[in-house]
Amino acid sequence: MTYSLIARDPKTGELGVAVQSRSFGTGAAVPWATAGIGAVATQSFTLRSYGPLALELLRGGDSPASALESLTSQDELRDFRQVAVLDSTGATAVHTGAACIQEAGSVAGDGFSAQGNMLRSAAVVPALAEAFSAAGGSLAERLLAGLEGAEGAGGDFRGREAGAILVVEGEATATNAYDRVADVRVDNHADPLAELRRLLSHSEMLRRLRKAAPENVGELFAEALSVGIDEDVARWVAAAGLLDEDPERAVAFLAPLAAVDERWRAAFSTAADAAARAHA
Repeated sequence: MTYSLIARDPKTGELGVAVQSRSFGTGAAVPWATAGIGAVATQSFTLRSYGPLALELLRGGDSPASALESLTSQDELRDFRQVAVLDSTGATAVHTGAACIQEAGSVAGDGFSAQGNMLRSAAVVPALAEAFSAAGGSLAERLLAGLEGAEGAGGDFRGREAGAILVVEGEATATNAYDRVADVRVDNHADPLAELRRLLSHSEMLRRLRKAAPENVGELFAEALSVGIDEDVARWVAAAGLLDEDPERAVAFLAPLAAVDERWRAAFSTAADAAARAHA
């Protein structure tokens, strides 16, 4: 009923999952990932508990294969499930039950696995893997390219409706353990991949703006506006990113908003207090 990718970026160590399906809200069920631990795609008569349970087994030292074996051996409906597991080293394992609706299958590569069921043809999963492998850019961008390759080969035979991309850090720290590098989803759309691309573009733009060095903020702020991000959002994110290194400029970025509504200044003062306490 779905096709998906799980992957590790060899340069950054980031771990990610991407999925598209004709099923409403598939992004709420299929993708699971934890920084420094791994990623899971659970689909085909989806049992969501495979996500958190597999990640917990990886955290405890299980390999993807042993985690899958532990979970499928206790599942009376395992023949109907399709589940893929990736650990923080890039090792993968996939279970495609014998009762999964055809076309169904998987292709594993270096640090990734592509899988799908209820597909238009046997060409979809190889196209998913090939498009991901050939793509450049961030892990999130490569995952999206993989989905686009699969859709170009026919995708889900029922059509399209929903999708998601989830990417986390490759190494967990005290400050990033629950952060998401990218976390975008579309629940119901005529062209979910186009909408995912738009959302991912905004997500990555805001992330760059938030992390920008003071000398680059002006340029990135202008770029954010050019790609359609609302000015109040871009100003707030830029100001928040400047708090530590250039607080005076942060206040200047927020000034046009505060001139219209003084509550912006109060909100920023609260954000500044929170940042100061965090670094105390």
